[in-house]
Amino acid sequence: MEFIICFFDFLFYCFFDKAMEISKEKLRDLLVRPEHISAADFTMAEKEAEKNKESLVDVLINKELIKDEQLGQLIAQDLDFSFINLRNEKIEERILSLVPEIVARSKGVIAFARDAQEVKVGMVNPDDLEMRHILAKRFGQPVKPFLITERDFQQALASYQASLKDELASITNKLASEEVVKEEKDKLVVKIVDLLLEHAYFNKASDIHIEPYSGEVGVRFRIDGVMHTVIRLPKELLDMILTRIKIMARMRIDEHRAAQDGKFQFKSRGETIDVRVSIVPVTAGENVVMRLLSASSRQLGLNSLGLSNQDLAGVKQAIKSPHGMILVTGPTGCGKTTTIYEILKILNIEATHIASIEDPVEYDIEGVSQIQVNPKTNLTFAKGLRAIVRQDPDIIMVGEIRDQETAQIAVHSAMTGHLVLSTLHANDAATTLPRLLDMGIEPFLIASTVKVVIAQRLVRAICQKCRYSYELSNEEIAIVNKMPQLKSILEAKYKKDIKKIRLYKGAGCKVCTNTGYSGRVGIFEILEVKENIKEQVINRAASGEILKVARKNSMTTMLEDGINKVFNGVTTLSEVLRVTRE
Repeated sequence: MEFIICFFDFLFYCFFDKAMEISKEKLRDLLVRPEHISAADFTMAEKEAEKNKESLVDVLINKELIKDEQLGQLIAQDLDFSFINLRNEKIEERILSLVPEIVARSKGVIAFARDAQEVKVGMVNPDDLEMRHILAKRFGQPVKPFLITERDFQQALASYQASLKDELASITNKLASEEVVKEEKDKLVVKIVDLLLEHAYFNKASDIHIEPYSGEVGVRFRIDGVMHTVIRLPKELLDMILTRIKIMARMRIDEHRAAQDGKFQFKSRGETIDVRVSIVPVTAGENVVMRLLSASSRQLGLNSLGLSNQDLAGVKQAIKSPHGMILVTGPTGCGKTTTIYEILKILNIEATHIASIEDPVEYDIEGVSQIQVNPKTNLTFAKGLRAIVRQDPDIIMVGEIRDQETAQIAVHSAMTGHLVLSTLHANDAATTLPRLLDMGIEPFLIASTVKVVIAQRLVRAICQKCRYSYELSNEEIAIVNKMPQLKSILEAKYKKDIKKIRLYKGAGCKVCTNTGYSGRVGIFEILEVKENIKEQVINRAASGEILKVARKNSMTTMLEDGINKVFNGVTTLSEVLRVTRE
């Protein structure tokens, strides 16, 4: 039976409160006594919630004292309900429509699966027997309730949106009408840009590309590092869309021949998303790239980046040092900034003053003095860093060491009692130290300041919903045979002939949009600068020699770390080879 709701029923539902109130005492029982959170951290969160008049649950999650999903599982276990994370479910439209959006929003209820026996329903308050009874009566089937968190529920509401193509088609048809006045056209263009932002955010895209061609405009999203064509729009809309984006990003709307950069914010389902905009003139018009920087995407925690226990211990030991340098290396888009920010969040305590010089400032961090590089005012990395040193910082973050002057100031800052964090472009950890030599830094300064070098890449993670094991194909075996190092790693890891090795991949499903991948994870190599490494640097050894010594020190290379993740079913062999082969 279809769930058809009348106005009277809706009013009846409104007598129920969707939210499940959890007392502070109950939260303390769930979190402190089993030692998921320390008593001191819980008390600190309590005080902050009272001071800022916020929900204690929100404070605990925002402070990364516990993850939203982990807290949901603990509450569900305590209430003796099953827990579901709707972010891992692809809900069919016919199932979603069992509960109208107006009821879903007001009551915290979403139907996500149905079979011959029952309807599975996610509920913010699954203990509401009366609501469950009403749902069962309307469905004509038993209801199986699952606890969902409020945050997960807010994200899942986006499933009610119509497809992007359908909505944009409707808008473009209206714009084509001669009866639409200018004021109405402006509103429709605003709606187009808002839709692109909303859908990109919902699909966890990192970037939106708006690309002009000879007769149309292409829109592509970058999801998990891979570009996906989303829609093609009429070329006539380009100027109107550009004007809207330029206004939002505070750019000059009359400038069409020079590159422009800007940023703005938009809100979606209670979260504020920072958007960094780059517009560049091309032969067919102006090309737009908007990078979405959401709070939820950066609330990972150092433990969640993909570092092995050994590598994580090395990084945590290095950041305890009161002075010295921590360098993160890798190509553009490999997650260097995310790693630096996660380290900064650990170091950002009341007793320290942290200052940064960045280009651009990707995320605002409360408690950190962040300076934006500005070529127009001649505020470069080097000049900004000189100014920062006079601001009495304990910790300095330099967005990127690009030249000799910046490198020298950073090294001298590390020598004079500051902990300096920065990024550098280098192929791997061992290459980083000779790279500093090439920048004119004296060997003894490098040896005495650099504490650890983190080299990294990002690989797509296998979708856990459709993961399966398989034996290496003949094509993969041929690739492995051409790479002696990879072959020896695999044979040592599996203790068997490579033809009999079983690895993992994703079959493709609704959750991962048939790609077999969902999300990304880092692969790392952590070079700790120990005494024997210092000797190599002082002797101006080549990167190959430094690598040999680092391997003797038990350093795991990126290829080895990647193979470990392949072995554990986290990613695929093809992904690791894609990012590690030069």
